[in-house]
Formats: sequence, structure tokens, C-alpha cells
Amino acid sequence: MTADLQLTDEQIETILEDMVEVHGYDFTHYSRASLKRRIIRLVSLDKFLSFAEFRFKVRQDPSYLNRFVEQVTVNVTEMFRDETFYRTLREDVLPVLATWPLIRIWHAGCSTGEEVYSMAILLQEANLLHKSLLYATDINPAVLEQVRSGVFPLHQMKQYSDNYIRSGGRKDFSMYYTAQYDAAKFDERLGKRIILATHNLVSDRSFNEFQLILCRNVMIYFDKELQDRALKLFDDSLEALGFLALGSKETLKFSTVTGNYRQIENKEKIWRKIK
Repeated sequence: MTADLQLTDEQIETILEDMVEVHGYDFTHYSRASLKRRIIRLVSLDKFLSFAEFRFKVRQDPSYLNRFVEQVTVNVTEMFRDETFYRTLREDVLPVLATWPLIRIWHAGCSTGEEVYSMAILLQEANLLHKSLLYATDINPAVLEQVRSGVFPLHQMKQYSDNYIRSGGRKDFSMYYTAQYDAAKFDERLGKRIILATHNLVSDRSFNEFQLILCRNVMIYFDKELQDRALKLFDDSLEALGFLALGSKETLKFSTVTGNYRQIENKEKIWRKIK
């Protein structure tokens, strides 16, 4: 299949149905426009000669399943992205979490883990990491391997350091990692508090009770039905008086659980569960 050849909407639906039927991955409530672009890009990258060949590969090759999931899910993230958000976590949320004897935090749709390590650094600086567990989950098992390694491109550290400082960080950011050629290996003491698991927000259930849940810039790719389903899952998983943090373009408004929450005063996309 050439780069110029497009898949029809019917063929996209067939692939999505195959993913549910054969592999149990349900993308049917994801944004169609985004999925179609990514699937067409994938068949172009891998130079399939026909839709039939592509479909056979998706259905029959277990190793290709990981590549499909990796390519159609969105893995764009960075450390301490949105400095005012992280400043709010540092100044307004962590002091409240400190009152719990054990802090459980869920990063849902964690991608390659930059935000998980950002949180671990915040907790370390607040002297809370030793009594915290960070659950990092994603539908894509490949990205979880990067979280496990704690290794990120060295060239990104300058941007991450700038983000860290703007978010209120006062230490030398380089103290948290060791440079190894073109890679940055983060302190293993951070990674030891991170628990990794594959989790599908579409079909999987709650697996623990948390004081803070973060799912940032994931639900913008969901349709309204799937957004509501994910928010209900988070509500079921969040302890009373806990916090739910979403991305800058996401909201609890108009959801079935909105009455259970109050947005924090500075209007960051962080809500506290009040009932």
C-alpha cells in the first residue's frame, strides 16, 4: 500500500472490530479522525500492499499487535509540562496528601512516564516519596518498558530542567539523573516507588483506592460516552477528599460525576472529591 492510498471508513471499522474480537482492545469509542490518521500512517510506514495484507497481520501476528497499539495510541508528554499545574500540585495538593499515612497516586494513561517521574521528584522534595506508591498504567505495554527503565533522551533535559524551575523547583535538576552518552538515567530511588501495569480505560475496572488520580490529555481522544465511562471509573477509584487532575482541555463539567467534585480555587484542572 502506497502512502497515497487511503483506507475507507468501512475498512477502519473492520480493523477496530478485529481488535476487539481477536485481541480485546476496544478503540471503538476513540476519536475517529485521530484513529484514521494514525492507522493510515502505520500502513504507509510499514508499506503494506493491500488492506487484506494489513488486516491479516493485525489479526494473526502477536508481535505486530504491540506495534499497532504503540502507533495508534498517543504518546506525547514531557516532564513538568504546564508549570502552573505542577506548582499547584507542589503548593496546594501535596500538603493535603501529606496527612495520609500512605499516599497512593494513579497516573492513568501514563505514556512513557515523564509525568510519573515528575511526580516522584515532587514527592521526594516534599519528603513524601518514602510513604507513596505511584501506579503507572497504560494500554500500550511498550511504553511501560520505558517507564521501567527510567531512561530518557539526554537532549530533552534542558527543556525539562527549565520546566522544573518554572514549576517551583529549587534544586539542580541534574541531581536526579546520570548522563550516559545520549541518554539520561533517572535515580533508581524514584523508580522503586513506581508500580507498572497495563490497563485499558475502556474495559478494565478499578483496582485500588487512590488519593490522587492524574489522567492528562488522554480523554481528548475519547468520544463523550468513553469520557463518561473513564470519569466514572476514576470516581469509583478515588478516596473521599482525594484529587482528580485532568489535562488543560479536559473537564468534569457535563459529566455524570460532576456533582461529587469541587474545582480547586485557582481554576487549574484539578478537582477535589467532596462526596
